[in-house]
Amino acid sequence: FSETTTASFSADMYLGATDTDDATITDDAVNAAYSFQIDLNTSFTGEDSLDISLDAGTSGATGVAEFDGNTGGDTLTVDGVSYTFPLGDKTTVIAGIDTDGSALFTTACAYGGPGNMLDDCANVNAGITGGGATIGAAYDFGTGFTAAFGAQTTESAVFTDESGDAYALNAAYTADNYGISLTYGVVENAALTNEDTYTAVNAYYLPDGSGLPSISVGYEIGDLGGAAASADEKTSFMVGLSWDEVGPGSAGIALGHSSTLESAEEEYQYEAYYSYPVNDGMTITPLIFTKENSTASKDDTTGVMVKTSFSF
Repeated sequence: FSETTTASFSADMYLGATDTDDATITDDAVNAAYSFQIDLNTSFTGEDSLDISLDAGTSGATGVAEFDGNTGGDTLTVDGVSYTFPLGDKTTVIAGIDTDGSALFTTACAYGGPGNMLDDCANVNAGITGGGATIGAAYDFGTGFTAAFGAQTTESAVFTDESGDAYALNAAYTADNYGISLTYGVVENAALTNEDTYTAVNAYYLPDGSGLPSISVGYEIGDLGGAAASADEKTSFMVGLSWDEVGPGSAGIALGHSSTLESAEEEYQYEAYYSYPVNDGMTITPLIFTKENSTASKDDTTGVMVKTSFSF
């Protein structure tokens, strides 16, 4: 390593299962899985950052899928390369491969649950993700207001008619104990020659006084270009409460649904977690959730799982 290069390592071990209580489906057995990641960071000027992520993880462990760990298999692979640098005093620019187009966005959310469905606070599609070739920029007005732009495209046929491109804008205001953000995204579908548009609004509030939880709320609505009239809208919703200090750890509860078509019934998920720091480098997080199933012949799904995280 050069003198300006740092490395951080993280390893997660998962244990969990889901139960559908459905006689037509074999309930998932208890699954064990792991996820491993190396992040390399190098600065050339003291203000810029070249970031490289390497990861590996168990594939096919459905009983712990809600933790959304790395599932690429046991071979360590490059998961993303990006370069972030300042442009003047208030502008930051990013360019990369396999990096989210929303990497510089500010989403107003204080909920930090480990569940995959609700951790984006209902900003599911507007805050574009998925990697590919990415460019973006953010501007800090210095008064709590920030604005950002991001774009991503396939790595071949970059930003052409043959590529699937996505663009997004983000604006946010952050005060001492609350914040609000607005995100607007356009996702092109090259195969169908149309585009989907999404708008997400997020907000959080941190009340004064010990023992009171932070409150996070998010709502997203999407207009699906080319879809049938009965299913041309897609919505997501989330509300979450989190406590920074519950005994030696932190806790949270949340509910919401994700990417629900207009013609479908909302399938809400309810979750609760407790994060317990065993020491400076080890944290244990149990999670329990229930997800509704709108299909009459299938009951709701319940999941119980534990994640043990190591950072070093």
